[in-house]
Amino acid sequence: MKTISVLGSTGSIGTQTLEVARNNKDIKVAALAAGSSVDKLEAQIREFRPSLAVLWDEKKAEELKERVKDLDVRVAFGMDGLIEAATVPGAEIVVTAVVGMIGIRPTIAAIEAGKDIALANKETLVTAGHIIIPLAKEKGVRILPVDSEHSAIFQSLNGERMNHIDKILLTASGGPFRGRTRDQMKDIRLEDALKHPNWVMGHKITIDSSTMVNKGLEVMEARWLFDVDIDRIQVVVQPQSVIHSMVQFDDGAVIAQLGTPDMKLPIQYALYYPERRYLPGSRLDFAALGSITFEDPDPVNFPGLALAMQAGKRGGSLPTVFNAANERAVAMFLKKEIGYLQITEIIEAAMKAHRVVEDPDVDQILQAERETYAFIEANCRS
Repeated sequence: MKTISVLGSTGSIGTQTLEVARNNKDIKVAALAAGSSVDKLEAQIREFRPSLAVLWDEKKAEELKERVKDLDVRVAFGMDGLIEAATVPGAEIVVTAVVGMIGIRPTIAAIEAGKDIALANKETLVTAGHIIIPLAKEKGVRILPVDSEHSAIFQSLNGERMNHIDKILLTASGGPFRGRTRDQMKDIRLEDALKHPNWVMGHKITIDSSTMVNKGLEVMEARWLFDVDIDRIQVVVQPQSVIHSMVQFDDGAVIAQLGTPDMKLPIQYALYYPERRYLPGSRLDFAALGSITFEDPDPVNFPGLALAMQAGKRGGSLPTVFNAANERAVAMFLKKEIGYLQITEIIEAAMKAHRVVEDPDVDQILQAERETYAFIEANCRS
Protein backbone atom coordinates (compact mmCIF):
# COMPACT_ATOMS: atom_id res chain seq x y z
CA MET A 1 0.00 0.00 0.00
CA LYS A 2 1.31 3.45 -0.98
CA THR A 3 0.12 6.44 1.06
CA ILE A 4 -0.05 9.91 -0.47
CA SER A 5 -1.05 13.46 0.41
CA VAL A 6 -2.49 15.67 -2.34
CA LEU A 7 -2.10 19.45 -2.17
CA GLY A 8 -4.41 21.05 -4.73
CA SER A 9 -6.75 18.07 -4.87
CA THR A 10 -9.66 19.80 -6.63
CA GLY A 11 -7.59 21.21 -9.51
CA SER A 12 -6.73 19.53 -12.80
CA ILE A 13 -3.64 17.66 -11.58
CA GLY A 14 -5.19 16.88 -8.21
CA THR A 15 -8.34 15.33 -9.67
CA GLN A 16 -6.30 13.27 -12.14
CA THR A 17 -4.07 12.12 -9.29
CA LEU A 18 -7.15 10.85 -7.50
CA GLU A 19 -8.27 9.16 -10.70
CA VAL A 20 -4.95 7.29 -10.71
CA ALA A 21 -5.59 6.36 -7.08
CA ARG A 22 -9.08 5.19 -8.01
CA ASN A 23 -7.74 2.99 -10.80
CA ASN A 24 -5.04 1.48 -8.57
CA LYS A 25 -6.38 -0.16 -5.45
CA ASP A 26 -3.12 0.10 -3.48
CA ILE A 27 -3.02 3.88 -2.94
CA LYS A 28 -4.26 5.32 0.35
CA VAL A 29 -4.95 9.05 0.59
CA ALA A 30 -3.87 10.46 3.96
CA ALA A 31 -4.62 14.14 3.34
CA LEU A 32 -6.40 16.35 0.82
CA ALA A 33 -5.93 20.11 0.53
CA ALA A 34 -7.75 22.55 -1.74
CA GLY A 35 -8.43 26.26 -2.15
CA SER A 36 -12.10 27.04 -1.68
CA SER A 37 -14.22 24.34 -3.36
CA VAL A 38 -16.29 22.91 -0.51
CA ASP A 39 -18.49 20.72 -2.73
CA LYS A 40 -15.60 19.07 -4.60
CA LEU A 41 -13.52 18.50 -1.50
CA GLU A 42 -16.45 17.03 0.40
CA ALA A 43 -17.03 14.53 -2.43
CA GLN A 44 -13.35 13.60 -2.42
CA ILE A 45 -13.35 13.15 1.35
CA ARG A 46 -16.34 10.83 1.19
CA GLU A 47 -14.71 8.71 -1.51
CA PHE A 48 -11.09 8.58 -0.32
CA ARG A 49 -11.56 8.97 3.46
CA PRO A 50 -8.43 10.96 4.36
CA SER A 51 -7.60 11.63 8.02
CA LEU A 52 -7.02 15.33 7.24
CA ALA A 53 -8.70 17.80 4.89
CA VAL A 54 -7.64 21.40 4.34
CA LEU A 55 -9.22 24.45 2.73
CA TRP A 56 -7.35 27.72 2.34
CA ASP A 57 -10.40 29.81 3.28
CA GLU A 58 -11.22 29.63 7.01
CA LYS A 59 -14.97 30.26 6.65
CA LYS A 60 -15.31 27.58 3.99
CA ALA A 61 -13.25 25.22 6.14
CA GLU A 62 -15.82 25.72 8.91
CA GLU A 63 -18.60 24.93 6.44
CA LEU A 64 -16.76 21.81 5.31
CA LYS A 65 -16.23 20.73 8.92
CA GLU A 66 -19.96 20.88 9.54
CA ARG A 67 -20.71 18.92 6.36
CA VAL A 68 -18.34 16.04 7.14
CA LYS A 69 -18.89 15.81 10.89
CA ASP A 70 -20.25 12.28 10.34
CA LEU A 71 -16.80 11.18 9.12
CA ASP A 72 -13.54 10.57 10.95
CA VAL A 73 -11.68 13.45 9.31
CA ARG A 74 -10.14 16.56 10.82
CA VAL A 75 -10.53 19.84 8.92
CA ALA A 76 -7.84 22.54 8.95
CA PHE A 77 -7.30 25.75 6.99
CA GLY A 78 -4.73 28.21 5.68
CA MET A 79 -0.97 27.87 5.45
CA ASP A 80 -0.78 25.99 8.74
CA GLY A 81 -3.25 23.48 7.33
CA LEU A 82 -1.30 23.12 4.09
CA ILE A 83 1.92 22.47 6.00
CA GLU A 84 0.12 19.91 8.16
CA ALA A 85 -1.17 18.16 5.05
CA ALA A 86 2.35 18.16 3.60
CA THR A 87 3.77 16.53 6.72
CA VAL A 88 0.88 14.23 7.67
CA PRO A 89 2.19 11.04 9.35
CA GLY A 90 2.18 7.95 7.15
CA ALA A 91 2.28 9.70 3.77
CA GLU A 92 5.29 8.65 1.70
CA ILE A 93 4.70 10.99 -1.24
CA VAL A 94 3.28 14.50 -1.30
CA VAL A 95 1.73 15.56 -4.59
CA THR A 96 2.25 19.33 -4.78
CA ALA A 97 -0.40 20.44 -7.26
CA VAL A 98 -1.32 23.82 -5.77
CA VAL A 99 -0.98 26.77 -8.13
CA GLY A 100 1.48 29.55 -7.35
CA MET A 101 4.14 30.34 -4.79
CA ILE A 102 1.82 29.22 -2.01
CA GLY A 103 3.46 25.83 -2.57
CA ILE A 104 6.95 26.82 -1.37
CA ARG A 105 6.54 26.51 2.40
CA PRO A 106 4.54 23.23 2.32
CA THR A 107 7.09 21.70 -0.05
CA ILE A 108 9.98 22.67 2.23
CA ALA A 109 8.08 21.27 5.23
CA ALA A 110 7.41 18.00 3.39
CA ILE A 111 11.07 17.62 2.46
CA GLU A 112 12.17 18.33 6.03
CA ALA A 113 9.73 15.63 7.14
CA GLY A 114 11.40 13.17 4.75
CA LYS A 115 8.55 12.94 2.24
CA ASP A 116 9.20 12.33 -1.46
CA ILE A 117 7.73 15.07 -3.66
CA ALA A 118 5.64 14.45 -6.79
CA LEU A 119 6.17 17.94 -8.12
CA ALA A 120 3.45 19.63 -10.16
CA ASN A 121 3.91 23.10 -8.65
CA LYS A 122 6.57 24.55 -10.95
CA GLU A 123 6.71 27.88 -9.09
CA THR A 124 8.45 26.13 -6.19
CA LEU A 125 11.59 25.43 -8.21
CA VAL A 126 11.34 28.54 -10.40
CA THR A 127 11.51 30.83 -7.39
CA ALA A 128 13.21 28.68 -4.74
CA GLY A 129 15.13 25.98 -6.60
CA HIS A 130 18.35 27.14 -4.92
CA ILE A 131 16.74 26.25 -1.58
CA ILE A 132 14.66 23.18 -2.51
CA ILE A 133 17.22 21.09 -4.41
CA PRO A 134 20.06 21.28 -1.82
CA LEU A 135 17.54 20.57 0.96
CA ALA A 136 16.18 17.50 -0.88
CA LYS A 137 19.73 16.18 -1.31
CA GLU A 138 20.49 16.79 2.35
CA LYS A 139 17.35 14.94 3.48
CA GLY A 140 17.67 12.11 0.92
CA VAL A 141 14.30 13.03 -0.60
CA ARG A 142 13.34 12.36 -4.23
CA ILE A 143 11.85 15.12 -6.38
CA LEU A 144 9.72 13.25 -8.94
CA PRO A 145 8.48 15.49 -11.79
CA VAL A 146 4.81 15.43 -12.74
CA ASP A 147 4.86 17.97 -15.60
CA SER A 148 4.66 15.97 -18.83
CA GLU A 149 7.83 17.58 -20.22
CA HIS A 150 9.94 17.07 -17.11
CA SER A 151 8.63 13.54 -16.68
CA ALA A 152 9.66 12.88 -20.29
CA ILE A 153 13.18 14.13 -19.58
CA PHE A 154 13.28 12.10 -16.35
CA GLN A 155 12.23 8.97 -18.25
CA SER A 156 14.72 9.64 -21.06
CA LEU A 157 17.53 9.84 -18.50
CA ASN A 158 16.80 6.45 -16.95
CA GLY A 159 19.98 4.39 -16.99
CA GLU A 160 22.06 7.30 -18.29
CA ARG A 161 24.76 9.32 -16.59
CA MET A 162 23.92 12.96 -16.02
CA ASN A 163 27.43 14.10 -16.94
CA HIS A 164 26.87 12.92 -20.52
CA ILE A 165 23.94 15.31 -21.20
CA ASP A 166 24.73 17.62 -24.11
CA LYS A 167 21.40 19.45 -23.99
CA ILE A 168 17.77 19.09 -23.06
CA LEU A 169 15.21 19.53 -25.82
CA LEU A 170 12.06 20.82 -24.16
CA THR A 171 9.07 20.53 -26.46
CA ALA A 172 6.15 22.97 -26.72
CA SER A 173 2.87 22.76 -28.58
CA GLY A 174 3.04 26.43 -29.54
CA GLY A 175 -0.43 26.99 -28.12
CA PRO A 176 -3.59 28.10 -29.93
CA PHE A 177 -2.02 31.22 -31.50
CA ARG A 178 1.10 29.66 -33.00
CA GLY A 179 2.05 31.46 -36.22
CA ARG A 180 0.18 34.68 -35.41
CA THR A 181 1.78 38.11 -35.17
CA ARG A 182 1.25 40.44 -32.22
CA ASP A 183 -0.93 42.61 -34.42
CA GLN A 184 -3.11 39.59 -35.15
CA MET A 185 -3.34 38.84 -31.42
CA LYS A 186 -4.26 42.31 -30.16
CA ASP A 187 -7.99 41.51 -29.99
CA ILE A 188 -7.67 37.97 -28.57
CA ARG A 189 -10.63 37.10 -26.36
CA LEU A 190 -10.40 35.15 -23.12
CA GLU A 191 -12.55 32.40 -24.60
CA ASP A 192 -10.08 31.93 -27.47
CA ALA A 193 -7.04 31.81 -25.18
CA LEU A 194 -8.63 29.07 -23.07
CA LYS A 195 -8.85 26.68 -26.05
CA HIS A 196 -5.61 24.70 -25.98
CA PRO A 197 -5.25 22.58 -29.15
CA ASN A 198 -4.05 19.39 -27.40
CA TRP A 199 -4.32 19.48 -23.61
CA VAL A 200 -7.15 19.93 -21.11
CA MET A 201 -5.74 21.97 -18.20
CA GLY A 202 -6.69 24.61 -15.66
CA HIS A 203 -7.31 28.19 -16.78
CA LYS A 204 -4.03 29.71 -15.65
CA ILE A 205 -1.76 27.08 -17.18
CA THR A 206 -3.78 27.20 -20.40
CA ILE A 207 -3.19 30.96 -20.68
CA ASP A 208 0.48 30.45 -19.77
CA SER A 209 0.78 27.89 -22.56
CA SER A 210 -0.73 30.29 -25.09
CA THR A 211 1.78 33.05 -24.23
CA MET A 212 4.75 30.60 -24.03
CA VAL A 213 5.31 31.82 -20.47
CA ASN A 214 4.63 28.28 -19.28
CA LYS A 215 7.51 27.01 -21.39
CA GLY A 216 9.76 29.64 -19.86
CA LEU A 217 8.78 28.49 -16.37
CA GLU A 218 9.52 24.91 -17.44
CA VAL A 219 12.99 25.93 -18.66
CA MET A 220 13.77 27.41 -15.25
CA GLU A 221 12.34 24.34 -13.52
CA ALA A 222 14.37 21.97 -15.71
CA ARG A 223 17.53 23.89 -14.87
CA TRP A 224 17.10 22.84 -11.21
CA LEU A 225 15.64 19.38 -11.70
CA PHE A 226 18.39 18.19 -14.01
CA ASP A 227 21.30 20.42 -12.94
CA VAL A 228 22.02 21.91 -16.36
CA ASP A 229 22.76 25.47 -17.41
CA ILE A 230 19.88 27.30 -19.05
CA ASP A 231 22.01 27.71 -22.19
CA ARG A 232 21.86 23.92 -22.56
CA ILE A 233 18.05 23.83 -22.61
CA GLN A 234 16.54 24.30 -26.06
CA VAL A 235 12.83 24.82 -26.61
CA VAL A 236 11.45 23.10 -29.71
CA VAL A 237 7.90 23.66 -30.93
CA GLN A 238 6.27 20.30 -31.72
CA PRO A 239 2.61 21.07 -32.44
CA GLN A 240 1.25 17.53 -32.24
CA SER A 241 2.24 17.17 -28.55
CA VAL A 242 3.38 13.61 -29.19
CA ILE A 243 7.04 13.99 -28.23
CA HIS A 244 6.90 15.27 -24.67
CA SER A 245 10.61 16.14 -24.49
CA MET A 246 14.04 14.77 -25.41
CA VAL A 247 17.61 14.56 -24.18
CA GLN A 248 20.62 14.85 -26.47
CA PHE A 249 23.78 13.19 -25.18
CA ASP A 250 27.40 14.05 -25.87
CA ASP A 251 27.73 11.27 -28.45
CA GLY A 252 24.91 12.82 -30.51
CA ALA A 253 22.24 10.29 -29.52
CA VAL A 254 18.78 11.72 -28.78
CA ILE A 255 16.38 9.83 -26.51
CA ALA A 256 12.73 10.95 -26.43
CA GLN A 257 9.57 10.00 -24.59
CA LEU A 258 6.44 9.85 -26.71
CA GLY A 259 2.80 9.28 -25.88
CA THR A 260 -0.71 10.63 -26.17
CA PRO A 261 -1.43 13.91 -24.32
CA ASP A 262 -2.57 12.38 -21.01
CA MET A 263 -1.39 13.83 -17.69
CA LYS A 264 -2.27 10.63 -15.84
CA LEU A 265 0.82 8.98 -17.35
CA PRO A 266 3.41 11.27 -15.69
CA ILE A 267 1.34 11.36 -12.48
CA GLN A 268 1.22 7.57 -12.24
CA TYR A 269 4.90 7.27 -13.19
CA ALA A 270 5.88 9.63 -10.36
CA LEU A 271 3.72 7.83 -7.80
CA TYR A 272 5.06 4.37 -8.63
CA TYR A 273 8.61 5.13 -9.83
CA PRO A 274 10.60 3.09 -10.79
CA GLU A 275 7.71 0.69 -11.45
CA ARG A 276 5.52 1.04 -14.54
CA ARG A 277 1.85 0.16 -14.28
CA TYR A 278 -0.88 -0.42 -16.83
CA LEU A 279 -2.74 2.81 -17.57
CA PRO A 280 -6.10 2.74 -19.36
CA GLY A 281 -6.49 5.10 -22.30
CA SER A 282 -5.68 5.64 -25.95
CA ARG A 283 -2.35 4.69 -27.48
CA LEU A 284 -0.32 6.35 -30.21
CA ASP A 285 -1.25 5.25 -33.73
CA PHE A 286 1.77 6.27 -35.80
CA ALA A 287 0.14 5.44 -39.13
CA ALA A 288 -2.84 7.65 -38.30
CA LEU A 289 -0.52 10.37 -36.97
CA GLY A 290 1.32 10.48 -40.29
CA SER A 291 3.98 13.01 -39.32
CA ILE A 292 5.58 14.87 -36.45
CA THR A 293 6.75 18.40 -37.21
CA PHE A 294 9.15 20.80 -35.52
CA GLU A 295 9.64 24.57 -35.44
CA ASP A 296 11.74 27.11 -33.58
CA PRO A 297 9.82 29.23 -31.08
CA ASP A 298 8.91 32.77 -32.13
CA PRO A 299 10.56 35.17 -29.64
CA VAL A 300 9.30 38.32 -31.37
CA ASN A 301 5.59 37.63 -31.20
CA PHE A 302 5.77 35.50 -28.03
CA PRO A 303 8.29 37.33 -25.82
CA GLY A 304 7.31 35.45 -22.66
CA LEU A 305 9.87 32.73 -23.32
CA ALA A 306 12.71 35.21 -23.91
CA LEU A 307 11.81 37.07 -20.71
CA ALA A 308 11.88 33.79 -18.79
CA MET A 309 15.31 32.93 -20.20
CA GLN A 310 16.52 36.37 -19.13
CA ALA A 311 15.15 35.89 -15.62
CA GLY A 312 16.55 32.38 -15.33
CA LYS A 313 20.04 33.40 -16.43
CA ARG A 314 20.12 36.39 -14.08
CA GLY A 315 18.76 34.37 -11.16
CA GLY A 316 18.41 35.73 -7.65
CA SER A 317 14.96 37.18 -7.07
CA LEU A 318 14.27 37.95 -10.75
CA PRO A 319 12.58 34.57 -11.50
CA THR A 320 10.22 35.36 -8.61
CA VAL A 321 9.33 38.69 -10.22
CA PHE A 322 8.77 37.01 -13.58
CA ASN A 323 6.49 34.43 -11.99
CA ALA A 324 4.62 36.85 -9.73
CA ALA A 325 4.06 39.38 -12.51
CA ASN A 326 2.70 36.65 -14.74
CA GLU A 327 0.40 35.33 -12.01
CA ARG A 328 -1.09 38.76 -11.42
CA ALA A 329 -1.31 39.65 -15.12
CA VAL A 330 -3.03 36.35 -15.97
CA ALA A 331 -5.47 36.86 -13.08
CA MET A 332 -6.28 40.30 -14.49
CA PHE A 333 -6.76 38.87 -17.99
CA LEU A 334 -9.03 36.12 -16.66
CA LYS A 335 -11.16 38.88 -15.10
CA LYS A 336 -11.07 40.74 -18.44
CA GLU A 337 -9.33 43.73 -16.81
CA ILE A 338 -6.47 43.81 -19.35
CA GLY A 339 -5.90 42.74 -22.94
CA TYR A 340 -4.08 39.58 -23.93
CA LEU A 341 -0.87 41.26 -25.11
CA GLN A 342 -0.59 43.19 -21.86
CA ILE A 343 0.31 39.98 -19.99
CA THR A 344 3.90 39.90 -21.27
CA GLU A 345 4.12 43.71 -21.27
CA ILE A 346 3.38 43.70 -17.53
CA ILE A 347 5.97 40.98 -16.92
CA GLU A 348 8.63 42.99 -18.76
CA ALA A 349 7.78 46.21 -16.91
CA ALA A 350 7.94 44.48 -13.52
CA MET A 351 11.29 42.88 -14.33
CA LYS A 352 12.78 46.19 -15.43
CA ALA A 353 11.61 47.91 -12.25
CA HIS A 354 13.00 45.26 -9.90
CA ARG A 355 16.25 45.48 -7.99
CA VAL A 356 17.56 41.91 -7.85
CA VAL A 357 18.29 40.26 -4.51
CA GLU A 358 21.04 37.64 -4.77
CA ASP A 359 20.40 34.19 -3.24
CA PRO A 360 17.10 35.17 -1.55
CA ASP A 361 15.71 33.23 1.40
CA VAL A 362 12.02 32.31 1.57
CA ASP A 363 11.03 35.57 3.27
CA GLN A 364 12.87 37.60 0.62
CA ILE A 365 11.24 35.54 -2.14
CA LEU A 366 7.79 36.26 -0.75
CA GLN A 367 8.72 39.92 -0.25
CA ALA A 368 9.71 40.15 -3.94
CA GLU A 369 6.32 38.66 -4.81
CA ARG A 370 4.50 41.29 -2.72
CA GLU A 371 6.57 44.12 -4.18
CA THR A 372 5.80 42.90 -7.69
CA TYR A 373 2.07 42.83 -6.96
CA ALA A 374 2.28 46.35 -5.52
CA PHE A 375 4.17 47.60 -8.60
CA ILE A 376 1.53 46.19 -10.92
CA GLU A 377 -1.30 47.62 -8.86
CA ALA A 378 0.31 51.08 -8.94
CA ASN A 379 1.55 51.13 -12.52
CA CYS A 380 -0.21 48.60 -14.75
CA ARG A 381 -3.90 49.30 -14.42
CA SER A 382 -5.73 51.39 -16.99
